[in-house]
Amino acid sequence: MIKAILIFNNHGKPRLSKFYEHYTEDTEQQIIRETFHLVSKRDDNVCNFLEGGMLIGGSDNKLIYRHYATLYFVFCVDSSESELGILDLIQVFVETLDKCFENVCELDLIFHMDKVHNILSEMVMGGMVLETNMNEIITQVDAQNKMEKSEAGIAGAPARAVSAVKNMNLPEIPRNINIGDISIKVPNLPSFK
Repeated sequence: MIKAILIFNNHGKPRLSKFYEHYTEDTEQQIIRETFHLVSKRDDNVCNFLEGGMLIGGSDNKLIYRHYATLYFVFCVDSSESELGILDLIQVFVETLDKCFENVCELDLIFHMDKVHNILSEMVMGGMVLETNMNEIITQVDAQNKMEKSEAGIAGAPARAVSAVKNMNLPEIPRNINIGDISIKVPNLPSFK
C-alpha cells in the first residue's frame, strides 16, 4: 500500500504532499523533512529505493523516488509494494504531467495544484493504484476539465441574467406582471440603470 506521495524541490520545499494514512500536521511536516534529508543526500548513481524513515514506519516501509530536474518524486510504501512497479508508476505520473502541462516544470505544480491532484487521484486512491495507462488518465482528466468548464457556464448564469436585465431598454418599470392566471405586483424599485 502507498502511504504517502511527496514531491519537493532541491531545497526541500514541498510542492505536493498526499498522505493516505492519518498523521497530525506536525508529524506530516517532520516526515517531509526527514524524507527530504534521506533522499537528497544520496548520489545520483545509487538505486532509487531505501528504507523508510523512522516517522513513516522504519524498516517495514520503503521510500521509492526519482529525481527529475529540480523535483524529487517520492512514494512512501509498505513492504508489499513492488519497487519496480512504483518506479514505473512515478514514470507514468511524470509523463502524464508532462503531457497535460506541455513540458511540466515546478511552477506548473505550484499554480495548477488542483489539476495535479486530479491527475494523481485518477492514478491512486486510498493508497491503492487505480490506473497506470497514461492515455486513460488523460482522457478522464480531459473529461473532468470539460465538465468544470460547462459548470462554470451554469455558475455564471445569474450574473448574465442580471446583466441582461440591466441592459434591457424598458421605457418604464412594469408595475404588474401577469403570467396566465398568476398576477404579480412589482414594488416600486429604483432604476436599473
